[in-house]
Amino acid sequence: MQTNFTAEQLADPHVAESEKILRKCVHCGFCTATCPTYVTLGNELDSPRGRIYLIKDMLENGRPADVEVVTHIDRCLSCLACVTTCPSGVDYMHLIDHARAHIEETYRRPFIDRLTRNILAAVLPYPGRFRMALTLARLGQPFKGLLKRLPALAPFAAMLDLAPRSVPSPSPFSKPATYPPEAKVRGRVAILTGCAQPVLDPAINEATIRLLTRLGVEVVVPEGEGCCGALVHHMGRENQALANARANVDVWNREIESGGLDAIIITASGCGTTIKDYGHMLRLDPAYAEKAAKVSALAKDITEYLATLDLPSQMPKGIVVAYHSACSMQHGQKITVAPKLLLKAAGFTVRDPAEGHLCCGSAGTYNIMQPAISAELKARKVRNLAATKADIIATGNIGCITQIASASAMPILHTVELLDWAHGGEIPKKLRGLEHTSRKIT
Repeated sequence: MQTNFTAEQLADPHVAESEKILRKCVHCGFCTATCPTYVTLGNELDSPRGRIYLIKDMLENGRPADVEVVTHIDRCLSCLACVTTCPSGVDYMHLIDHARAHIEETYRRPFIDRLTRNILAAVLPYPGRFRMALTLARLGQPFKGLLKRLPALAPFAAMLDLAPRSVPSPSPFSKPATYPPEAKVRGRVAILTGCAQPVLDPAINEATIRLLTRLGVEVVVPEGEGCCGALVHHMGRENQALANARANVDVWNREIESGGLDAIIITASGCGTTIKDYGHMLRLDPAYAEKAAKVSALAKDITEYLATLDLPSQMPKGIVVAYHSACSMQHGQKITVAPKLLLKAAGFTVRDPAEGHLCCGSAGTYNIMQPAISAELKARKVRNLAATKADIIATGNIGCITQIASASAMPILHTVELLDWAHGGEIPKKLRGLEHTSRKIT
């Protein structure tokens, strides 16, 4: 793609980077076939290629974002299926990140939109606030029908739809601590506690810590670690996202310097994609560039790390698992094989759903901010998962778990919960007493 940026514009390192990305696009259109919003809406401007044209025009002309640009950029899930498909290697992820930051700086959103985004940014990254919000959501349930009839308030109705009926009690595993290995020492890792996940499903990190310590890995839950910044990063709120990144880089570097780390374990793949990008996000910060790159290099999805430990194979269990590959896992981190191989070696029969490359519609806060499109993608995903006729669904991201569980008759668990069970742990609570086809899982 030919570009016409001025030398003055290219003096801005963010613009210079976007210009290099834009020049790689050859207009081939391969991305349109795998873009969830284009497949759903059929509008060229809701495809990666269409958004690239809008971003190029906006940045090249140095103009503020307008309603058209914001509408189509907001509809992007950042699923990155286009990045996997693109034959030219267009770095769409960092281009859309720049566009969102530009929108945040130059566009004034309508009041309700601003209010919704401010609430999400002030609540979701903080477990205590998030837990309180979920508890209070029960009071809002009677008003859900009314909210759905008012388009501007649809995000608040979506929040109520996604809120669980009950909130699990806080897990002691979320508190700073060191968990010693129960077998011959094989490594030392830190684990990201996260923000939404320990509130919605603390069993995921509990299973991770139990499994790793049984395998001989020391696990550290560091003091001071917080939200990875992914949620606000995808809203274009770069200052908040970078502040979160710097805080976590400091925490993990203290652990690296004090006891050494073989890996930083991530159990939410959306967080993993962002933490692996810390080196890029902080590349222009001389105080953090090197430390952030070190953290990014150590960040590993739990299945990525477990694949290096050579877990023993287990006897077949007669249980069929449909594996849903989260977008942030397959497109963001390029981890496609390890989770399925681990499940198969653990004795499960694994099936891939059709259209596995398409997003389930969760995408961070997307199912709140774009509920109509998200609902269509969710229904499509659930149909494809049901068609596998599996007993249970496994995936590696809490957002996908919450999204799919709201519409699927099959129980959905994190991959590590099944692996913990297969390698000496207790059966996950979601499966106790459940019957599937003619078999009883317990």
